[in-house]
Amino acid sequence: MAGRPDPRRRAPQGPRINHQIRIRQVRVIDEENEQLGIMETADALALAVHKQLDLVEIAPNQRPPVCRIMDFGKFKYEEKKKEQASRRKQHQVQVKEVRVRPAIGTHDLDVKLKRARKFLEEGDKVLIVCLFRGRQMAHKEVGEEVVMGVVKELEDIAKVETGIRMEGRRMVLMLAKR
Repeated sequence: MAGRPDPRRRAPQGPRINHQIRIRQVRVIDEENEQLGIMETADALALAVHKQLDLVEIAPNQRPPVCRIMDFGKFKYEEKKKEQASRRKQHQVQVKEVRVRPAIGTHDLDVKLKRARKFLEEGDKVLIVCLFRGRQMAHKEVGEEVVMGVVKELEDIAKVETGIRMEGRRMVLMLAKR
């Protein structure tokens, strides 16, 4: 059982604060970001308590570890807000599928093109899928013409990411925003 970690001992979540800091000496930075130098941990903790703040270990791998005197609750709150703001700004790229048929009408094709253009403008990738039924498989070139027509119509906003390939009775092509 020597190779298995003890389930009761878990790695600390986040930085160590106040009495969790067990090392004898630490380098201290105060709340105005000024270096106070290397101090005994007990003295640094007493200084933080006197200022009604927390002693937070920010660089545990340094020798001696670097600790900052700060309001830890406020720090955690600001970190959470920064993370939420960055998550709001990012856009997950999705693959949207636009299905066409070899015998598609012009108006139906225009509707599909508008939809594909909207997806591309939103930053998503578009998978153009041409579905074949029955004897249409004998004339794959007709489906290829339809797919290439879609590419030609969208070439101002999109580039071909993966070329035409057959997947059973489906002909697929991937478009991405320029």
